[in-house]
Amino acid sequence: MKSFKIIIALVVIASVISCNNKRKPQVQYMPDMYVAVPYEANGADGLNGKMVDRKPVAGTVSRNGIVAYDIPDTNEGYEKAKAELKNPLPTTEVNLEKGKELYGIYCASCHGTKGDGNGVLSQRDKFNGIPNYKDRELTPGNIYHVIMYGKNLMGSHASQLQYKERWQVVQYVEKLRSELK
Repeated sequence: MKSFKIIIALVVIASVISCNNKRKPQVQYMPDMYVAVPYEANGADGLNGKMVDRKPVAGTVSRNGIVAYDIPDTNEGYEKAKAELKNPLPTTEVNLEKGKELYGIYCASCHGTKGDGNGVLSQRDKFNGIPNYKDRELTPGNIYHVIMYGKNLMGSHASQLQYKERWQVVQYVEKLRSELK
């Protein structure tokens, strides 16, 4: 019975304390959670005095792992990429293995593991008319262009694959194409 009286007394005291003037600032348990210190992301000092996220100088291109691709998404751009664009990566086992891994993730469901256009989605009649690599006139440039922008039913994979990864997939597609002939 004594503990019940103590609980009642604590509830009454807590109620009285909480019913004070709401306009007057109260005691804060963790003030840094209530009053955040504002930072300007592109400010002169940045966070902790370090310069961060500075915009590139006018007339230059930011090179934070992003390579500018200035060929337009048009039929003329497709033909230009087909004729002029070359793979900058050397053909190595490491690049082919990474290309195979990425191809299995992003491409094989439609194009098939052999590049014959007989992927799982084609077998289940989700998409018909998926091209076979041996039936097409492919160059590294137009493969890269299609990965960047997509073509017909195929959507762009530019947001899923980084610059180097796209070229690795191109190398692997060329390898599959040579095996289909």
